[in-house]
Amino acid sequence: MIGLAMVILSIAALLAALIGAVRLVAGPRHADRIVALDLFLTAGVALCIAASLGTARTVYLDVGIGLAIVGFVGTIGWARLVDRMANRATREEKQGT
Repeated sequence: MIGLAMVILSIAALLAALIGAVRLVAGPRHADRIVALDLFLTAGVALCIAASLGTARTVYLDVGIGLAIVGFVGTIGWARLVDRMANRATREEKQGT
């Protein structure tokens, strides 16, 4: 049963990474690319969980928790940067007219 869960989790993570790669390349806005990078991190966490299930070692769960924390902080940082860029562009447009 655990073997089946590992296979399903691994396939789902790889499919999510593939979808994220398409959005990373084709995404017309910066926000789309940020979500795609967050999707990569989510796939990485899922693969850490699959590795933990497969080896019966909890060290992979620690790695997955670390990835989740770094991903969350990184996503917040990138979102703030994109928001600031949008606000700066809006201010420059108002000053230019």
